[in-house]
Amino acid sequence: MEIYKDLKTPASKEFEKLLNSQLSKTKNLVEGKIIEGKITKITEKFAFLFIEGLKSEPMLDINELKSMGLYDKAKVGEKISVLLERIEDRNGEVLVSASKAQKIKGWDKLVEAYEKNESINGKITSKCKGGVIVEHIDTGSLMFCPGSQISDKPLKDISHLMNEPLKFALIKLDKIRGNACVSRRQIITSNKKGDKAKIVEKYKVGDVIKNATVKGYSSFGCFFDVNSELDVLVHLQEISYSRVNHPEEVFNIGEKHDLLVISVDKEKLQVGCSIKQLSPDPFEHISNYELNKKYKVKVVKLMDFGAFCELEPGLSTLLHSSELSWTKKNPSAKKMFKVGDEIECVITEIDKEKRRVAISRRLTDENPYQALEKKYPVGTEIESIVNSLNEYAIYVKLSDLDIDGFLHCNDLSYSGNPEEELAKYKKGDKLKVKILEIKIDQQKVRVGLKQTQKDPLSWFENKKVNDAITVKVISSDQKGLVVSPEGCEMNFTIKKSQIAINAADARPGRFVGGERIDAAIAEIDINKRKISLSIKLLEELQNKEAVSKFGSEASGKNLPFSSLSDKLKKNTEEK
Repeated sequence: MEIYKDLKTPASKEFEKLLNSQLSKTKNLVEGKIIEGKITKITEKFAFLFIEGLKSEPMLDINELKSMGLYDKAKVGEKISVLLERIEDRNGEVLVSASKAQKIKGWDKLVEAYEKNESINGKITSKCKGGVIVEHIDTGSLMFCPGSQISDKPLKDISHLMNEPLKFALIKLDKIRGNACVSRRQIITSNKKGDKAKIVEKYKVGDVIKNATVKGYSSFGCFFDVNSELDVLVHLQEISYSRVNHPEEVFNIGEKHDLLVISVDKEKLQVGCSIKQLSPDPFEHISNYELNKKYKVKVVKLMDFGAFCELEPGLSTLLHSSELSWTKKNPSAKKMFKVGDEIECVITEIDKEKRRVAISRRLTDENPYQALEKKYPVGTEIESIVNSLNEYAIYVKLSDLDIDGFLHCNDLSYSGNPEEELAKYKKGDKLKVKILEIKIDQQKVRVGLKQTQKDPLSWFENKKVNDAITVKVISSDQKGLVVSPEGCEMNFTIKKSQIAINAADARPGRFVGGERIDAAIAEIDINKRKISLSIKLLEELQNKEAVSKFGSEASGKNLPFSSLSDKLKKNTEEK
């Protein structure tokens, strides 16, 4: 302890210098960093390392070196990279890992290659769901390659690629999770791109490619192989002038066909071809067909909105659902026809610019509404059967024609309540109705039931305004009287204000029902079905007549009208 008595001695200064240098080396060691260690000793289980700045020698498990393939290279004096996990654990030992250091170094290399857009060397070690596992040859890092990125062509067997050195492109890195995704297909495609550009340059629009082989097809077209050097697409619309639902209807894999080049895209390195343009356009024969004439057509495709038919192979026409039937509501071509049926139709439209031909099935038959108008003109009575009902009308099937007539509830009865009258009928009832209106262009027919019966208002045909009639009181309420003219089957209302001239007498309560009284016709319009009756008007008319006949006040008092004397007095004064 004498060395510490005097800190100014050369020995104490030298010790202080050595101690500071050792501490500075220890400060440079940070947990989580990769450092170099020198192998000092190898036993059956461990390899001991010397790392400057550490107070003890860390140990590496021999099995770890074997799994990394470094056991044969591990010799005394050799340096090895390790990850410093703990400078001192619970037992006072230093913890290091060579495998973790290798993975971290490998990830750094992957990140560098990804940022520089460089390819890496790897080998497929195993299969997994959706793809394969690829091992980075330089670092041993594991990466994922999707099945679609293994090759530019579908491969049923990849056994010849297993554990073989291959080049891969890094297409995705997840730095947070430490996941890498690679692609072999991208390497193959990039290598072929230069060659493909030279191949595409050989073709120009208008060239005919002989004996191209059907390679595959999809819902939008068919793929052909040209001389085993180029794949071209024939779009669905370029296969045939006839309507084609799917290429497999026309082609078989391995068949050979001639193709016409119709497009060349040098940027996308794509060549588009056509088969139908090698043959004459059937639409050029459209001049052989005339409008409004009947022709046999073949159903080739059924749709929800109608059917596509052919006048001749390749010359397609549209039969819209609205042209299927005169009378059926929402007719369905799928229910009426099947593919391959030959039916007779009339050409209704030919549009050469739009290359469109429209046909009609219903025009092959006479318009039933025109036949109805000829056989049963407006005003004719016809037998019918109730077909359906709704809340305000009845639809009736007219006689032997497949036509429905519209019968509104207001046309059921002259006198009854429309809603109550409608409730009296049900589907299947037979009715004799009158044709009221036929609209051929709108395909509508209106009929009436009450028009077949005698109109109660005909009782007023010989009557005129101010005529006096006898009525029977049916009932009374605060609004007035309900009366029925003698000999007429209809009821009418006399308003309270029209019961009497004197307001005191204009009380509906004076009547209990059953009384026979006289009233005058105040208004009559049979066409508008409007009739108004008034007791007050009759009083006024009779007063006027009495005044004109009897000029003295005394004679007027014998009349049973309370207001007559006043009128006579006024008339006398005027004389």
